[in-house]
Amino acid sequence: MKIKLSYGNEGLEVDINEKNLLEVIESKGIKPIPDVKKALIESFYNPIGSISLKEKINGKQKICIVISDSTRAVPTKLILEVLLNELNTYGINNEQITILIATGLHRPNLNEELEKLVGKEIKENYRIVNHYAKKRETCEYIGKTKRGTPIIIDKAYLECDFRILTGLIEPHFMAGFSGGRKAICPGISYLDMFKHFHGPEILESPYATNANLENNPFHLEATEIAKKAGVDFIVNVTINKNREVTGVFSGDLEEAFNKGAVFCRDANCKKIKGEADIVVTSGGGLPLDATFYQAVKGMVSAMPAVKKGGMIIIASECNEEIGSEEFIQLCTLEDNLDVFIEKIKKPDFFKIDQWQLEELVKARRKAEIYLYSSCMLASKHKVPESTVKLVNSVEEAINIGLKKFGSNATINVIPEGPYTVPVV
Repeated sequence: MKIKLSYGNEGLEVDINEKNLLEVIESKGIKPIPDVKKALIESFYNPIGSISLKEKINGKQKICIVISDSTRAVPTKLILEVLLNELNTYGINNEQITILIATGLHRPNLNEELEKLVGKEIKENYRIVNHYAKKRETCEYIGKTKRGTPIIIDKAYLECDFRILTGLIEPHFMAGFSGGRKAICPGISYLDMFKHFHGPEILESPYATNANLENNPFHLEATEIAKKAGVDFIVNVTINKNREVTGVFSGDLEEAFNKGAVFCRDANCKKIKGEADIVVTSGGGLPLDATFYQAVKGMVSAMPAVKKGGMIIIASECNEEIGSEEFIQLCTLEDNLDVFIEKIKKPDFFKIDQWQLEELVKARRKAEIYLYSSCMLASKHKVPESTVKLVNSVEEAINIGLKKFGSNATINVIPEGPYTVPVV
């Protein structure tokens, strides 16, 4: 049986023997909104938990719009075109608006990448600023959370008197769901904050997991940080597997986001028949599967669908290979994962991107992980086989699994990778 996985731009077709197939685990086929521009405008006038955008922004002089960077499948250009035009009708001119790219610890989006993100017209006519998490001089301290996390946020955001967050609500393996408060934390947060909200005290909580907000310490910390930084309005959307907009959630930071999270949970969580010996999944396709760093999300998301001691096979193009220099160092040098986990528990130990390897360890504890990536096969950087085993094809890994678990081994397939959350 041929099944197409989300892989790069084109997808990847794999062959699964039907006698082994337990289930193809997919999100609901939510129909797209027929007129997204109309839906966006209506959401500005009838927001969730808020007075209209026009009423709320009245009298404000400096507007900051936070957008996601190029690693997210957000229809940013479309959202900006509608939102900026709307603000112009309120009498707000281009010079009053700053567009701030929430890069987190990712690279800045510049030149052609920036133009692809926002469009040529917006690039040429608005002030656009990248967040630089490692540059302390670009950020300002505004207090601490109840947990003691220092709140140090991008000055370009704090200098404005009206602040709008845009983004995508989708399942997230730490925060429960992306969107809303994540545009602030980690989107425009300073480096020192990461050791707190991305530290093991939070991430080792069983509540810091996919599609869960209840008692989720990451979600609670990020929400507190966003509220203290000040958020006046959000414009969040949901999408289906074809990257079409299925929902618009504008308004109050918490109420609009929570309503979007409920919608997303219903669309993306799938009750499954049970755990299988082998799970075949994906990195979600571009832009998410551009790096091994992001592919970890697909590995972790597959955990509920695989038996303890089973096998997770993930196809992720990784056209930018591993990721940041810091993550390359972690992945290639830390070959004893138990020792690594003990290291990060020490208060004086902190490495950028350690949290992603920590998440990978969670998946590795439950199952062996095999990766098919045409780009990683050719990379000069090699991840130890004790962490992830590279294969020449998904079918090669399946054959290894069938030899290990027997010819009647069961297989679950998750074509969309981290965009679908299996629920036992």
